[in-house]
Amino acid sequence: MKIDIFCHILPRPYFERMTSMAGRGAYMQKRIREIPVMVDLEMRFRIMDQHPGYVQIFSLAAPPIEVLGDPDATPDLARLANDGMAEIVAKHPDRFPGFIASLPLNNPEASVREADRALTELGARGVQLFSNINGRPLDDPAYLPLFERLAQADLPIWIHPSRTAKFADYATEDRSKYELWWVFGWPYETSIAMARIVFAGYFDRFPQLKIISHHMGGMIPYFAGRIGPGLDQLGSRTEDEDLTIHLKRLKKRPFDYFKMFYADTALFGARDAIECGLAFFGADHVLFASDMPFDPEKGTRNIRETIKDVDALEIPESDRRKIYEGNARRLLRLGTG
Repeated sequence: MKIDIFCHILPRPYFERMTSMAGRGAYMQKRIREIPVMVDLEMRFRIMDQHPGYVQIFSLAAPPIEVLGDPDATPDLARLANDGMAEIVAKHPDRFPGFIASLPLNNPEASVREADRALTELGARGVQLFSNINGRPLDDPAYLPLFERLAQADLPIWIHPSRTAKFADYATEDRSKYELWWVFGWPYETSIAMARIVFAGYFDRFPQLKIISHHMGGMIPYFAGRIGPGLDQLGSRTEDEDLTIHLKRLKKRPFDYFKMFYADTALFGARDAIECGLAFFGADHVLFASDMPFDPEKGTRNIRETIKDVDALEIPESDRRKIYEGNARRLLRLGTG
């Protein structure tokens, strides 16, 4: 079996509500409307059938719920989304072993309540958090109770990047050009979110914490030298504050915490990047994912090319089985199949 642990869907009731909210989340809505498989299950099944043994653990696609409404409105949106995903899983358990819950993250208290409901009542296999909450960092103290609850659940957190064209490439400009906010900005977002979680000490505070980083950990594997020897010298480049206190607060080197994250294979056919990420995170911490249906073919290419890349890896078959299925079963507590 091949368990795709990071792919996206929009339950039709949620899709209709979201697209009716004019002016909010528009930066991704145009793209979503052009991908019918996002809501059309029969079309999705036809794509999935091209790959024997292929199943999906899906989550909502961007935009994040928190950009769609104020803190009073987003809890209902999250409930609508999670109820819709749970219903799809219940109707098609052979296709979808589970789903990833979404939260109204601009309302921290409601997020804890919805996480509890989704995990205990709906059977979600974890939750999806975006790399920032309307510009607010994940290590903001307001979200500490949420991390505590998710660690107690002993189920993963999926980290998905989030950034728009409003993040300019240069300080003299108003907007990012050429969609570079997505090409380079999203991997940067993922990497910064991971680093902030490391320095917040969450892995020390919550030993059961399990976090899956999208797109093979963003920039992390490629910049292992900066993360290792570079962060060992934290504070050597800063004159106006003593940053070495942050190293003293951690029980390990920063580098060691980055190795505690999990990462997925959703790299759009970049086999060399998968090899780099696998070398960094190790076979026990890499999971198969395609990011379906965000590809030029609107759903077919990413699955096909990612399977091709994983099959071509020069690794023991036991490691390939971990990537395709074993790690997902262990982390998501899916059973032995």
